[in-house]
Amino acid sequence: MPVLVTGFEPYGGRSVNPAYEVMRLLDTRIIARETIIGRVLPVSFASLQVSIEAMIDELAPSAIVSLGLSPGESVIRIERLAVNIADFDIADNTGARLRDSHVSADKAVARRATLPVREIEADLLSGGIPARLSLSAGSFLCNACLYTFLHVLEHKAHPCPCGFIHLPYTPEQAATMLDSSRSGQTNEPDRGHAVASMDLSRMVRAVEIAIAATLRATKTRNLL
Repeated sequence: MPVLVTGFEPYGGRSVNPAYEVMRLLDTRIIARETIIGRVLPVSFASLQVSIEAMIDELAPSAIVSLGLSPGESVIRIERLAVNIADFDIADNTGARLRDSHVSADKAVARRATLPVREIEADLLSGGIPARLSLSAGSFLCNACLYTFLHVLEHKAHPCPCGFIHLPYTPEQAATMLDSSRSGQTNEPDRGHAVASMDLSRMVRAVEIAIAATLRATKTRNLL
């Protein structure tokens, strides 16, 4: 029963997604004697549920940590809720742009992440990594990912800790955006908060800490 870490492919015209890069670097690592399996998720609403169901059926994971990019975010953001709303500011990679739609036909308004979010936040801050809890994963594919994982786990009666972590840009992405803005190649704002970033190695460490906290909390509960 490995720990599943998912990361979205690049989207929105970007050539890199730090969520994918962190997932790739964590794949096959061992954390707290558990193997990490990294899998890429499509930026496609139509394909998301099928991909998620296939991963759960194949791996029967002991925990799930999904990753996504939050443009402009300055810290590691630990999501607490997913809402049953799909409302896209931009199109997904297939060109779909949903408005006022639902992630699922089930009747739940929202689903709560089951990772030990307080423990993860505390461990990250103690480790010198800026982090915060968040009540909104948005209404794009990151939110749909978390909602769908929680929905499928419940439907398949496969209880395991599951949650979502949003990541900032990498410094290289921020530098490219600033350079493109200066040369007039993009209208992307260059305000400080819009190009906040974090080194990739620190993001990898943050997710390692989150996984370790999750496994520790799970084993503690199992011993009670």
